[in-house]
Amino acid sequence: MGLNSSRRVNILICAIVHTIVFIFVLSQVAATQADRDLPGGRNNSGPGTSAGAMPPAIVIGFLGGFVRHDNVVHSEVQLAARLRKAYPTGVVVETYESYNGENARKKILSVLDTNHDGTLTTGEKQSARIILYGHSWGASEAIAVARELEKDGIPVLLTIQVDSVSKFRQNDAVIPANVAQAANFYQPDGFVHGQPAIRAADPARTKIVGNFRFDYKANLYACNEYPWYDRVFVKRHTQIECDPTVWKKAEDLIRANLPPATPEGSAQ
Repeated sequence: MGLNSSRRVNILICAIVHTIVFIFVLSQVAATQADRDLPGGRNNSGPGTSAGAMPPAIVIGFLGGFVRHDNVVHSEVQLAARLRKAYPTGVVVETYESYNGENARKKILSVLDTNHDGTLTTGEKQSARIILYGHSWGASEAIAVARELEKDGIPVLLTIQVDSVSKFRQNDAVIPANVAQAANFYQPDGFVHGQPAIRAADPARTKIVGNFRFDYKANLYACNEYPWYDRVFVKRHTQIECDPTVWKKAEDLIRANLPPATPEGSAQ
């Protein structure tokens, strides 16, 4: 079987597994929208900006599968919490489900609209400092949102994919030209495994920081707080998600693209 055929099979299997997981979380998904105080998503990130002011940096994380945006068991949510604590002002940090990319985009447009006239000027667009990250389907959604922002004429500082699994009608392997830097963390084992190589649509505009491979055959993580079905059906895929080494590297990349943390935040 060719590589493309094998990947299509993996994507199909992943879809089936995530559908099974969906049965367990369906009752919770409906509550998601109640947690949001803006059309774009939850806002836990301090005061807004005044008209004409420099917009805050924006960090958006996407969870995999059908996992809720506020599920603190998952590393994506934990990373967002650390960033909020380190940057109490000047940085908007949000998390979204893998199927809520459009809400994330609306949130980004709202934050960038510093004069609140409902239309982004060229200056407002070019002042954007956006970082997108995610795991599994969430990583694929991060690239999809970056691609939509490209259509909007909005640049993205950085995308980070962790064991990215392409959603239907999405291409998580090619990074759009509005992205300045992109990093990919993956593991190759199990019937659900990540995109092994990303590439730039325009290498002159996008730097691929690296395709970083992790191996969990010898270096195991228990991930005991994760649901049993994740640990049974997608074991390796879950292990990279709960690996603190992976998320420390991701966090370091994010912080390198943010303004200096406040003295209080730096001490955390």
